Amino acid sequence: MSDSASNTQEFPELGFYLLPGDAQDSSDAVAEVRAAEAMGLGRAFLGERPNRKEAGAVCGAAAAVTDSIGITLGVTNINTRHPTLTAGLALTVQSLAGGRFTMGFGRGVAVAQEIMGLKPVTTTQLEDFALVMRRLFRGEIIGDYDGPTGRVPILLLDQTLDEHLPLALGAMGPQTLALGGRCFDDVILHPFYSDETLVRSVDAAKTAASEAGRDPGEVSVWSCFVVVSDDVPYELRLRKTVGRLATYLQYYGDVLVRVNRWDPEVLERFRADSVVSRFLAPIDGTSTVAELEHIGTLLPVEWLAAMATGTPAECAAAVKRQIDLGGDAVLMHGATPAELAPVVDAYRQIVA
Repeated sequence: MSDSASNTQEFPELGFYLLPGDAQDSSDAVAEVRAAEAMGLGRAFLGERPNRKEAGAVCGAAAAVTDSIGITLGVTNINTRHPTLTAGLALTVQSLAGGRFTMGFGRGVAVAQEIMGLKPVTTTQLEDFALVMRRLFRGEIIGDYDGPTGRVPILLLDQTLDEHLPLALGAMGPQTLALGGRCFDDVILHPFYSDETLVRSVDAAKTAASEAGRDPGEVSVWSCFVVVSDDVPYELRLRKTVGRLATYLQYYGDVLVRVNRWDPEVLERFRADSVVSRFLAPIDGTSTVAELEHIGTLLPVEWLAAMATGTPAECAAAVKRQIDLGGDAVLMHGATPAELAPVVDAYRQIVA
């Protein structure tokens, strides 16, 4: 985020996701980002999906209709576009946003990568890709490139460039957290982290930054924190809480359980359940209320406690606690600005 953006936002430490979940209308992003900017939120994030959430289109629109809020692509994959096209997307949105844009990458979900015919992304490839983006934004010509990012005869964006492209990394495991600390500006954690996991993750990224000769303060660690207050209707609350956690467990539960040091036997019982095992599509988008209520009984209280629920005031206190535990900022996950407005009002009272 540019200095001008951070200086004019009331809460630079708070962000939200544009078009949370499966978007039904991409144009909703325009109203959402305008509302968030008016509320004083510091950052709008977009988690790219091919269905109405293509990164360049949505981030460009968000940048074009706002003046101060930061716009972050959080995240896309490094292997779904040619490196020059990825850099071009970043440069275009950065220009539209007047310096408010941050480009974010992640390892990707293995199942989704397989469906697209892509190979799993390694930590080495993520680091190399970040360095390639940095070089392109410095106006370098990279000739006869043959490295972890791939083999390309020439990489070139604009020789007149000499800019710093802010980069964000979605990180879960220790290797990715260390990479974020070494060479990224922002580290975006995964939803449903316990307090202890948040503390360990922040420490891992900051320690890696220090060991790389960087000021740890240059790396902002964003806690990605589910925020769903009681003001949200019951069925939608279930989908955003039980349904969302169940979907993560459905596709990469082993990683989430390992990172949180949760009991893997609980995950095995969850997957073996007769209701859960019937789902091929994401649980949060295709289940009934009765199915969600049943699935909720399979999840330990401590797993479901890793989010903000209750009254807006209770949610606001939980958000503040993420910062008290060491997070630099909080990406409020799974809620629109309209749903977050009472929580932000309560947060304003806490920090006043």
